[in-house]
Amino acid sequence: MQALRKSRIRKGDTVVVISGRESGKSGKVLSVDLAKGKLIVEKLNMIKRHTKPNQKAKQGGILEREAPIAISNVMFFCPVTQKPTRLGMRKLEDGRRVRYSKKSNEIVE
Repeated sequence: MQALRKSRIRKGDTVVVISGRESGKSGKVLSVDLAKGKLIVEKLNMIKRHTKPNQKAKQGGILEREAPIAISNVMFFCPVTQKPTRLGMRKLEDGRRVRYSKKSNEIVE
């Protein structure tokens, strides 16, 4: 069994793809799978799936959906600087641990 990886990117964050076929495009994170080190970004890395009709998809055929992207191939998009940035962790006075943008030094909510 492989150990879980750490990532500061979470569901709902806006990310920019920095390498691969979708390089330069950005989107919202739909899900994160830390065990596999992958995430799914809205409307990016689209693949075609040939499916038979079943309970979920009453109509069969060729369906388009997002494929997972490696976490290492995306960067967090800082809303302040409008550029991709790394994220750090910081402890506040009240004891909470929060993420912050390394470029703008602002707290990310």
